[in-house]
Amino acid sequence: MVSITPDAEKFINDLLEKNQKVGYGIKIYLSGFACSGPQFGMSFQEKAADGENVDKSASGFDMFYDEETKKELEECVIEFIDDPNFGTGLTIRNPNFNGCASCGGGCH
Repeated sequence: MVSITPDAEKFINDLLEKNQKVGYGIKIYLSGFACSGPQFGMSFQEKAADGENVDKSASGFDMFYDEETKKELEECVIEFIDDPNFGTGLTIRNPNFNGCASCGGGCH
């Protein structure tokens, strides 16, 4: 199951309010794979689509994702970042991923 930090919850709740989407949830989906692991996207979504998982572990909103995404989200953490090099926003991190940190070379 994916977990979410309190700062990320606050950021998402603030986004929902600013975008007049209070009562909506967040759809999390796979947007591809890279050498650093699965890449995810997020969007506002009012309710779960047929067959989607509904995760009610966040405070103030639900998270929706399909079975393939659920598998890749296992043990991931949604975090808020505020970094001068990377900007402000959300990241989904898997603390157990042992893949390459950069592309181009072989991993050993």
